[in-house]
Amino acid sequence: MSDATPTPAAPAIVDAPEQVTAVVRVEGYPAAQLPQLFDGVFTRLFPALGQAGVQPAGPAHALYTRMPGETVDLEVGIPVDRVLEGTVDLGSLQLETGEEIPLVARTSSLPGGRIATAAHLGGYDGLGQAWQTFMEALATGGTPPGTPFWEVYVTEPSPDMDPATLRTDLFTALQG
Repeated sequence: MSDATPTPAAPAIVDAPEQVTAVVRVEGYPAAQLPQLFDGVFTRLFPALGQAGVQPAGPAHALYTRMPGETVDLEVGIPVDRVLEGTVDLGSLQLETGEEIPLVARTSSLPGGRIATAAHLGGYDGLGQAWQTFMEALATGGTPPGTPFWEVYVTEPSPDMDPATLRTDLFTALQG
């Protein structure tokens, strides 16, 4: 990252436009099984959008609508070039518990307005610490974070890549 790239310890405050997205929304999803959800959504979403004539307009993301605990409420998706008409059934995902989660793509958006951002360079296992540093830096700086907050997966992961080269941008709405 260059010196101009905001880091979790030194985030930037920006004014951003709202972005139209196509997402799968889940509530009460087991946090420990997020990789399974991401894989299930992303492997199905891209081809389904292509068939619907909707094109990706940016990297994949996960938008959280509440602080994660044992479970999370989130949207997993991508920015798109136009509003997705109706919904798209992507089938279902079977959890380790045997429960089936329906995967239905729909239109949503990434928030616009005054938001804070920072870039995390490294593996996904470091995201928890990056988020903590990011949120603490905002609170200490007098800019309390709000919800929603989201991750944008700038670097598309691949099986043979070095996790240290992954870039994930962190964003949060600001209170007030």
